[in-house]
Amino acid sequence: MKHLDEYRDPALARQLVDRIRRHASRRWTLMEVCGGQTHSLLRHGIDQELDGLVDLLHGPGCPVCVTPAEQIDQACRLAQLPGVVVTSFGDMLRVPGRHSSLLQARRAGGDVRLVYSPLDAVKLAQRHPDRVVVFLAVGFETTVPATALAVLQATELGLTNFRILTAHVRVLPAMEVIAGEPTSQVQAFLAAGHVCTVAGHQVYDSFCERHRLPVVVTGFEPVDLLEGIWECVRQLEAGESHVVNAYQRSVRETGNESGQRLIERVYSVADVSWRGLGTIPDGGYQLRPEFARCDARLLLQEAFAPSADEPTVCPAREVLLGRLRPPDCPHFGGSCTPETPLGAPMVSGEGCCAAHYRYARSALEPRETSTGDDCDVK
Repeated sequence: MKHLDEYRDPALARQLVDRIRRHASRRWTLMEVCGGQTHSLLRHGIDQELDGLVDLLHGPGCPVCVTPAEQIDQACRLAQLPGVVVTSFGDMLRVPGRHSSLLQARRAGGDVRLVYSPLDAVKLAQRHPDRVVVFLAVGFETTVPATALAVLQATELGLTNFRILTAHVRVLPAMEVIAGEPTSQVQAFLAAGHVCTVAGHQVYDSFCERHRLPVVVTGFEPVDLLEGIWECVRQLEAGESHVVNAYQRSVRETGNESGQRLIERVYSVADVSWRGLGTIPDGGYQLRPEFARCDARLLLQEAFAPSADEPTVCPAREVLLGRLRPPDCPHFGGSCTPETPLGAPMVSGEGCCAAHYRYARSALEPRETSTGDDCDVK
């Protein structure tokens, strides 16, 4: 797309790499907290180009990956109930719980359907008044307004057969956990641009002040990411720690205030479990009491107790906190692959382990490319 060409310009990317090389007096450690950014960094070879100058750690940047196993189990159990249809986005269908995935539940006779929007689930409930339609709501702040709108629309239409299974999570509380780890190596964060389009970037001001860490809001193209890395390096070299918006074409300081009002009307902030990290204070959302009738869990007889530790050999917490690089995990690429994931970072294509599996190659194997729009900086 022409309007993105400047953000994929190899010459401009090279200039930024050279600027980072000239100004970095030591090796700095940064963390991006978006799976899309992780994929772009690896796909375009930015991590290798900056090797020795900047260590890029990958945070818990995939909401699909961190959806707790017990919530997948809830969705699978709901799909087996007579007269219940479970809907969600396509990348959720193959994510395993403790016992099965939604795809496996469908093969076992459950009614599981892919939708492209939560409003599609509302329309499905309208067309099938004799069935209960459940939407498994997953995502960071970016997708929460859409599910809030679906709840409001279903309520206004008087639909009593639309339910929601909420698995939304919030990025900033996860960053608080990472920054608060005594052994954390993270010296600056690349904030997720799509999250900030909704939440704004002023929410990071107090975070920077408390932790003395720079936060730079970036996009997803190679030049976006290199500009974000450069700004992190500049601040670290100067001893600064504040928020910089390097994604001004999409992000405003106060974010999308209409979207925020939708969220506040339908949801309240809650302590929630993140797969691989356990319970994070204020780490997600729950339906407000006035919308409790839309809670899909009311359809279940059995209780699902959240678990802080998932019974797996996957060292997901170490990976998601940036203490273990995916290729250094003893299971990576062997017993743990995208087809046979052992834990949170590999269960979705957006996960950091899945990204390394897809793009990391030996010196004899070129990285995957797709179109002429690619902007490899090497």
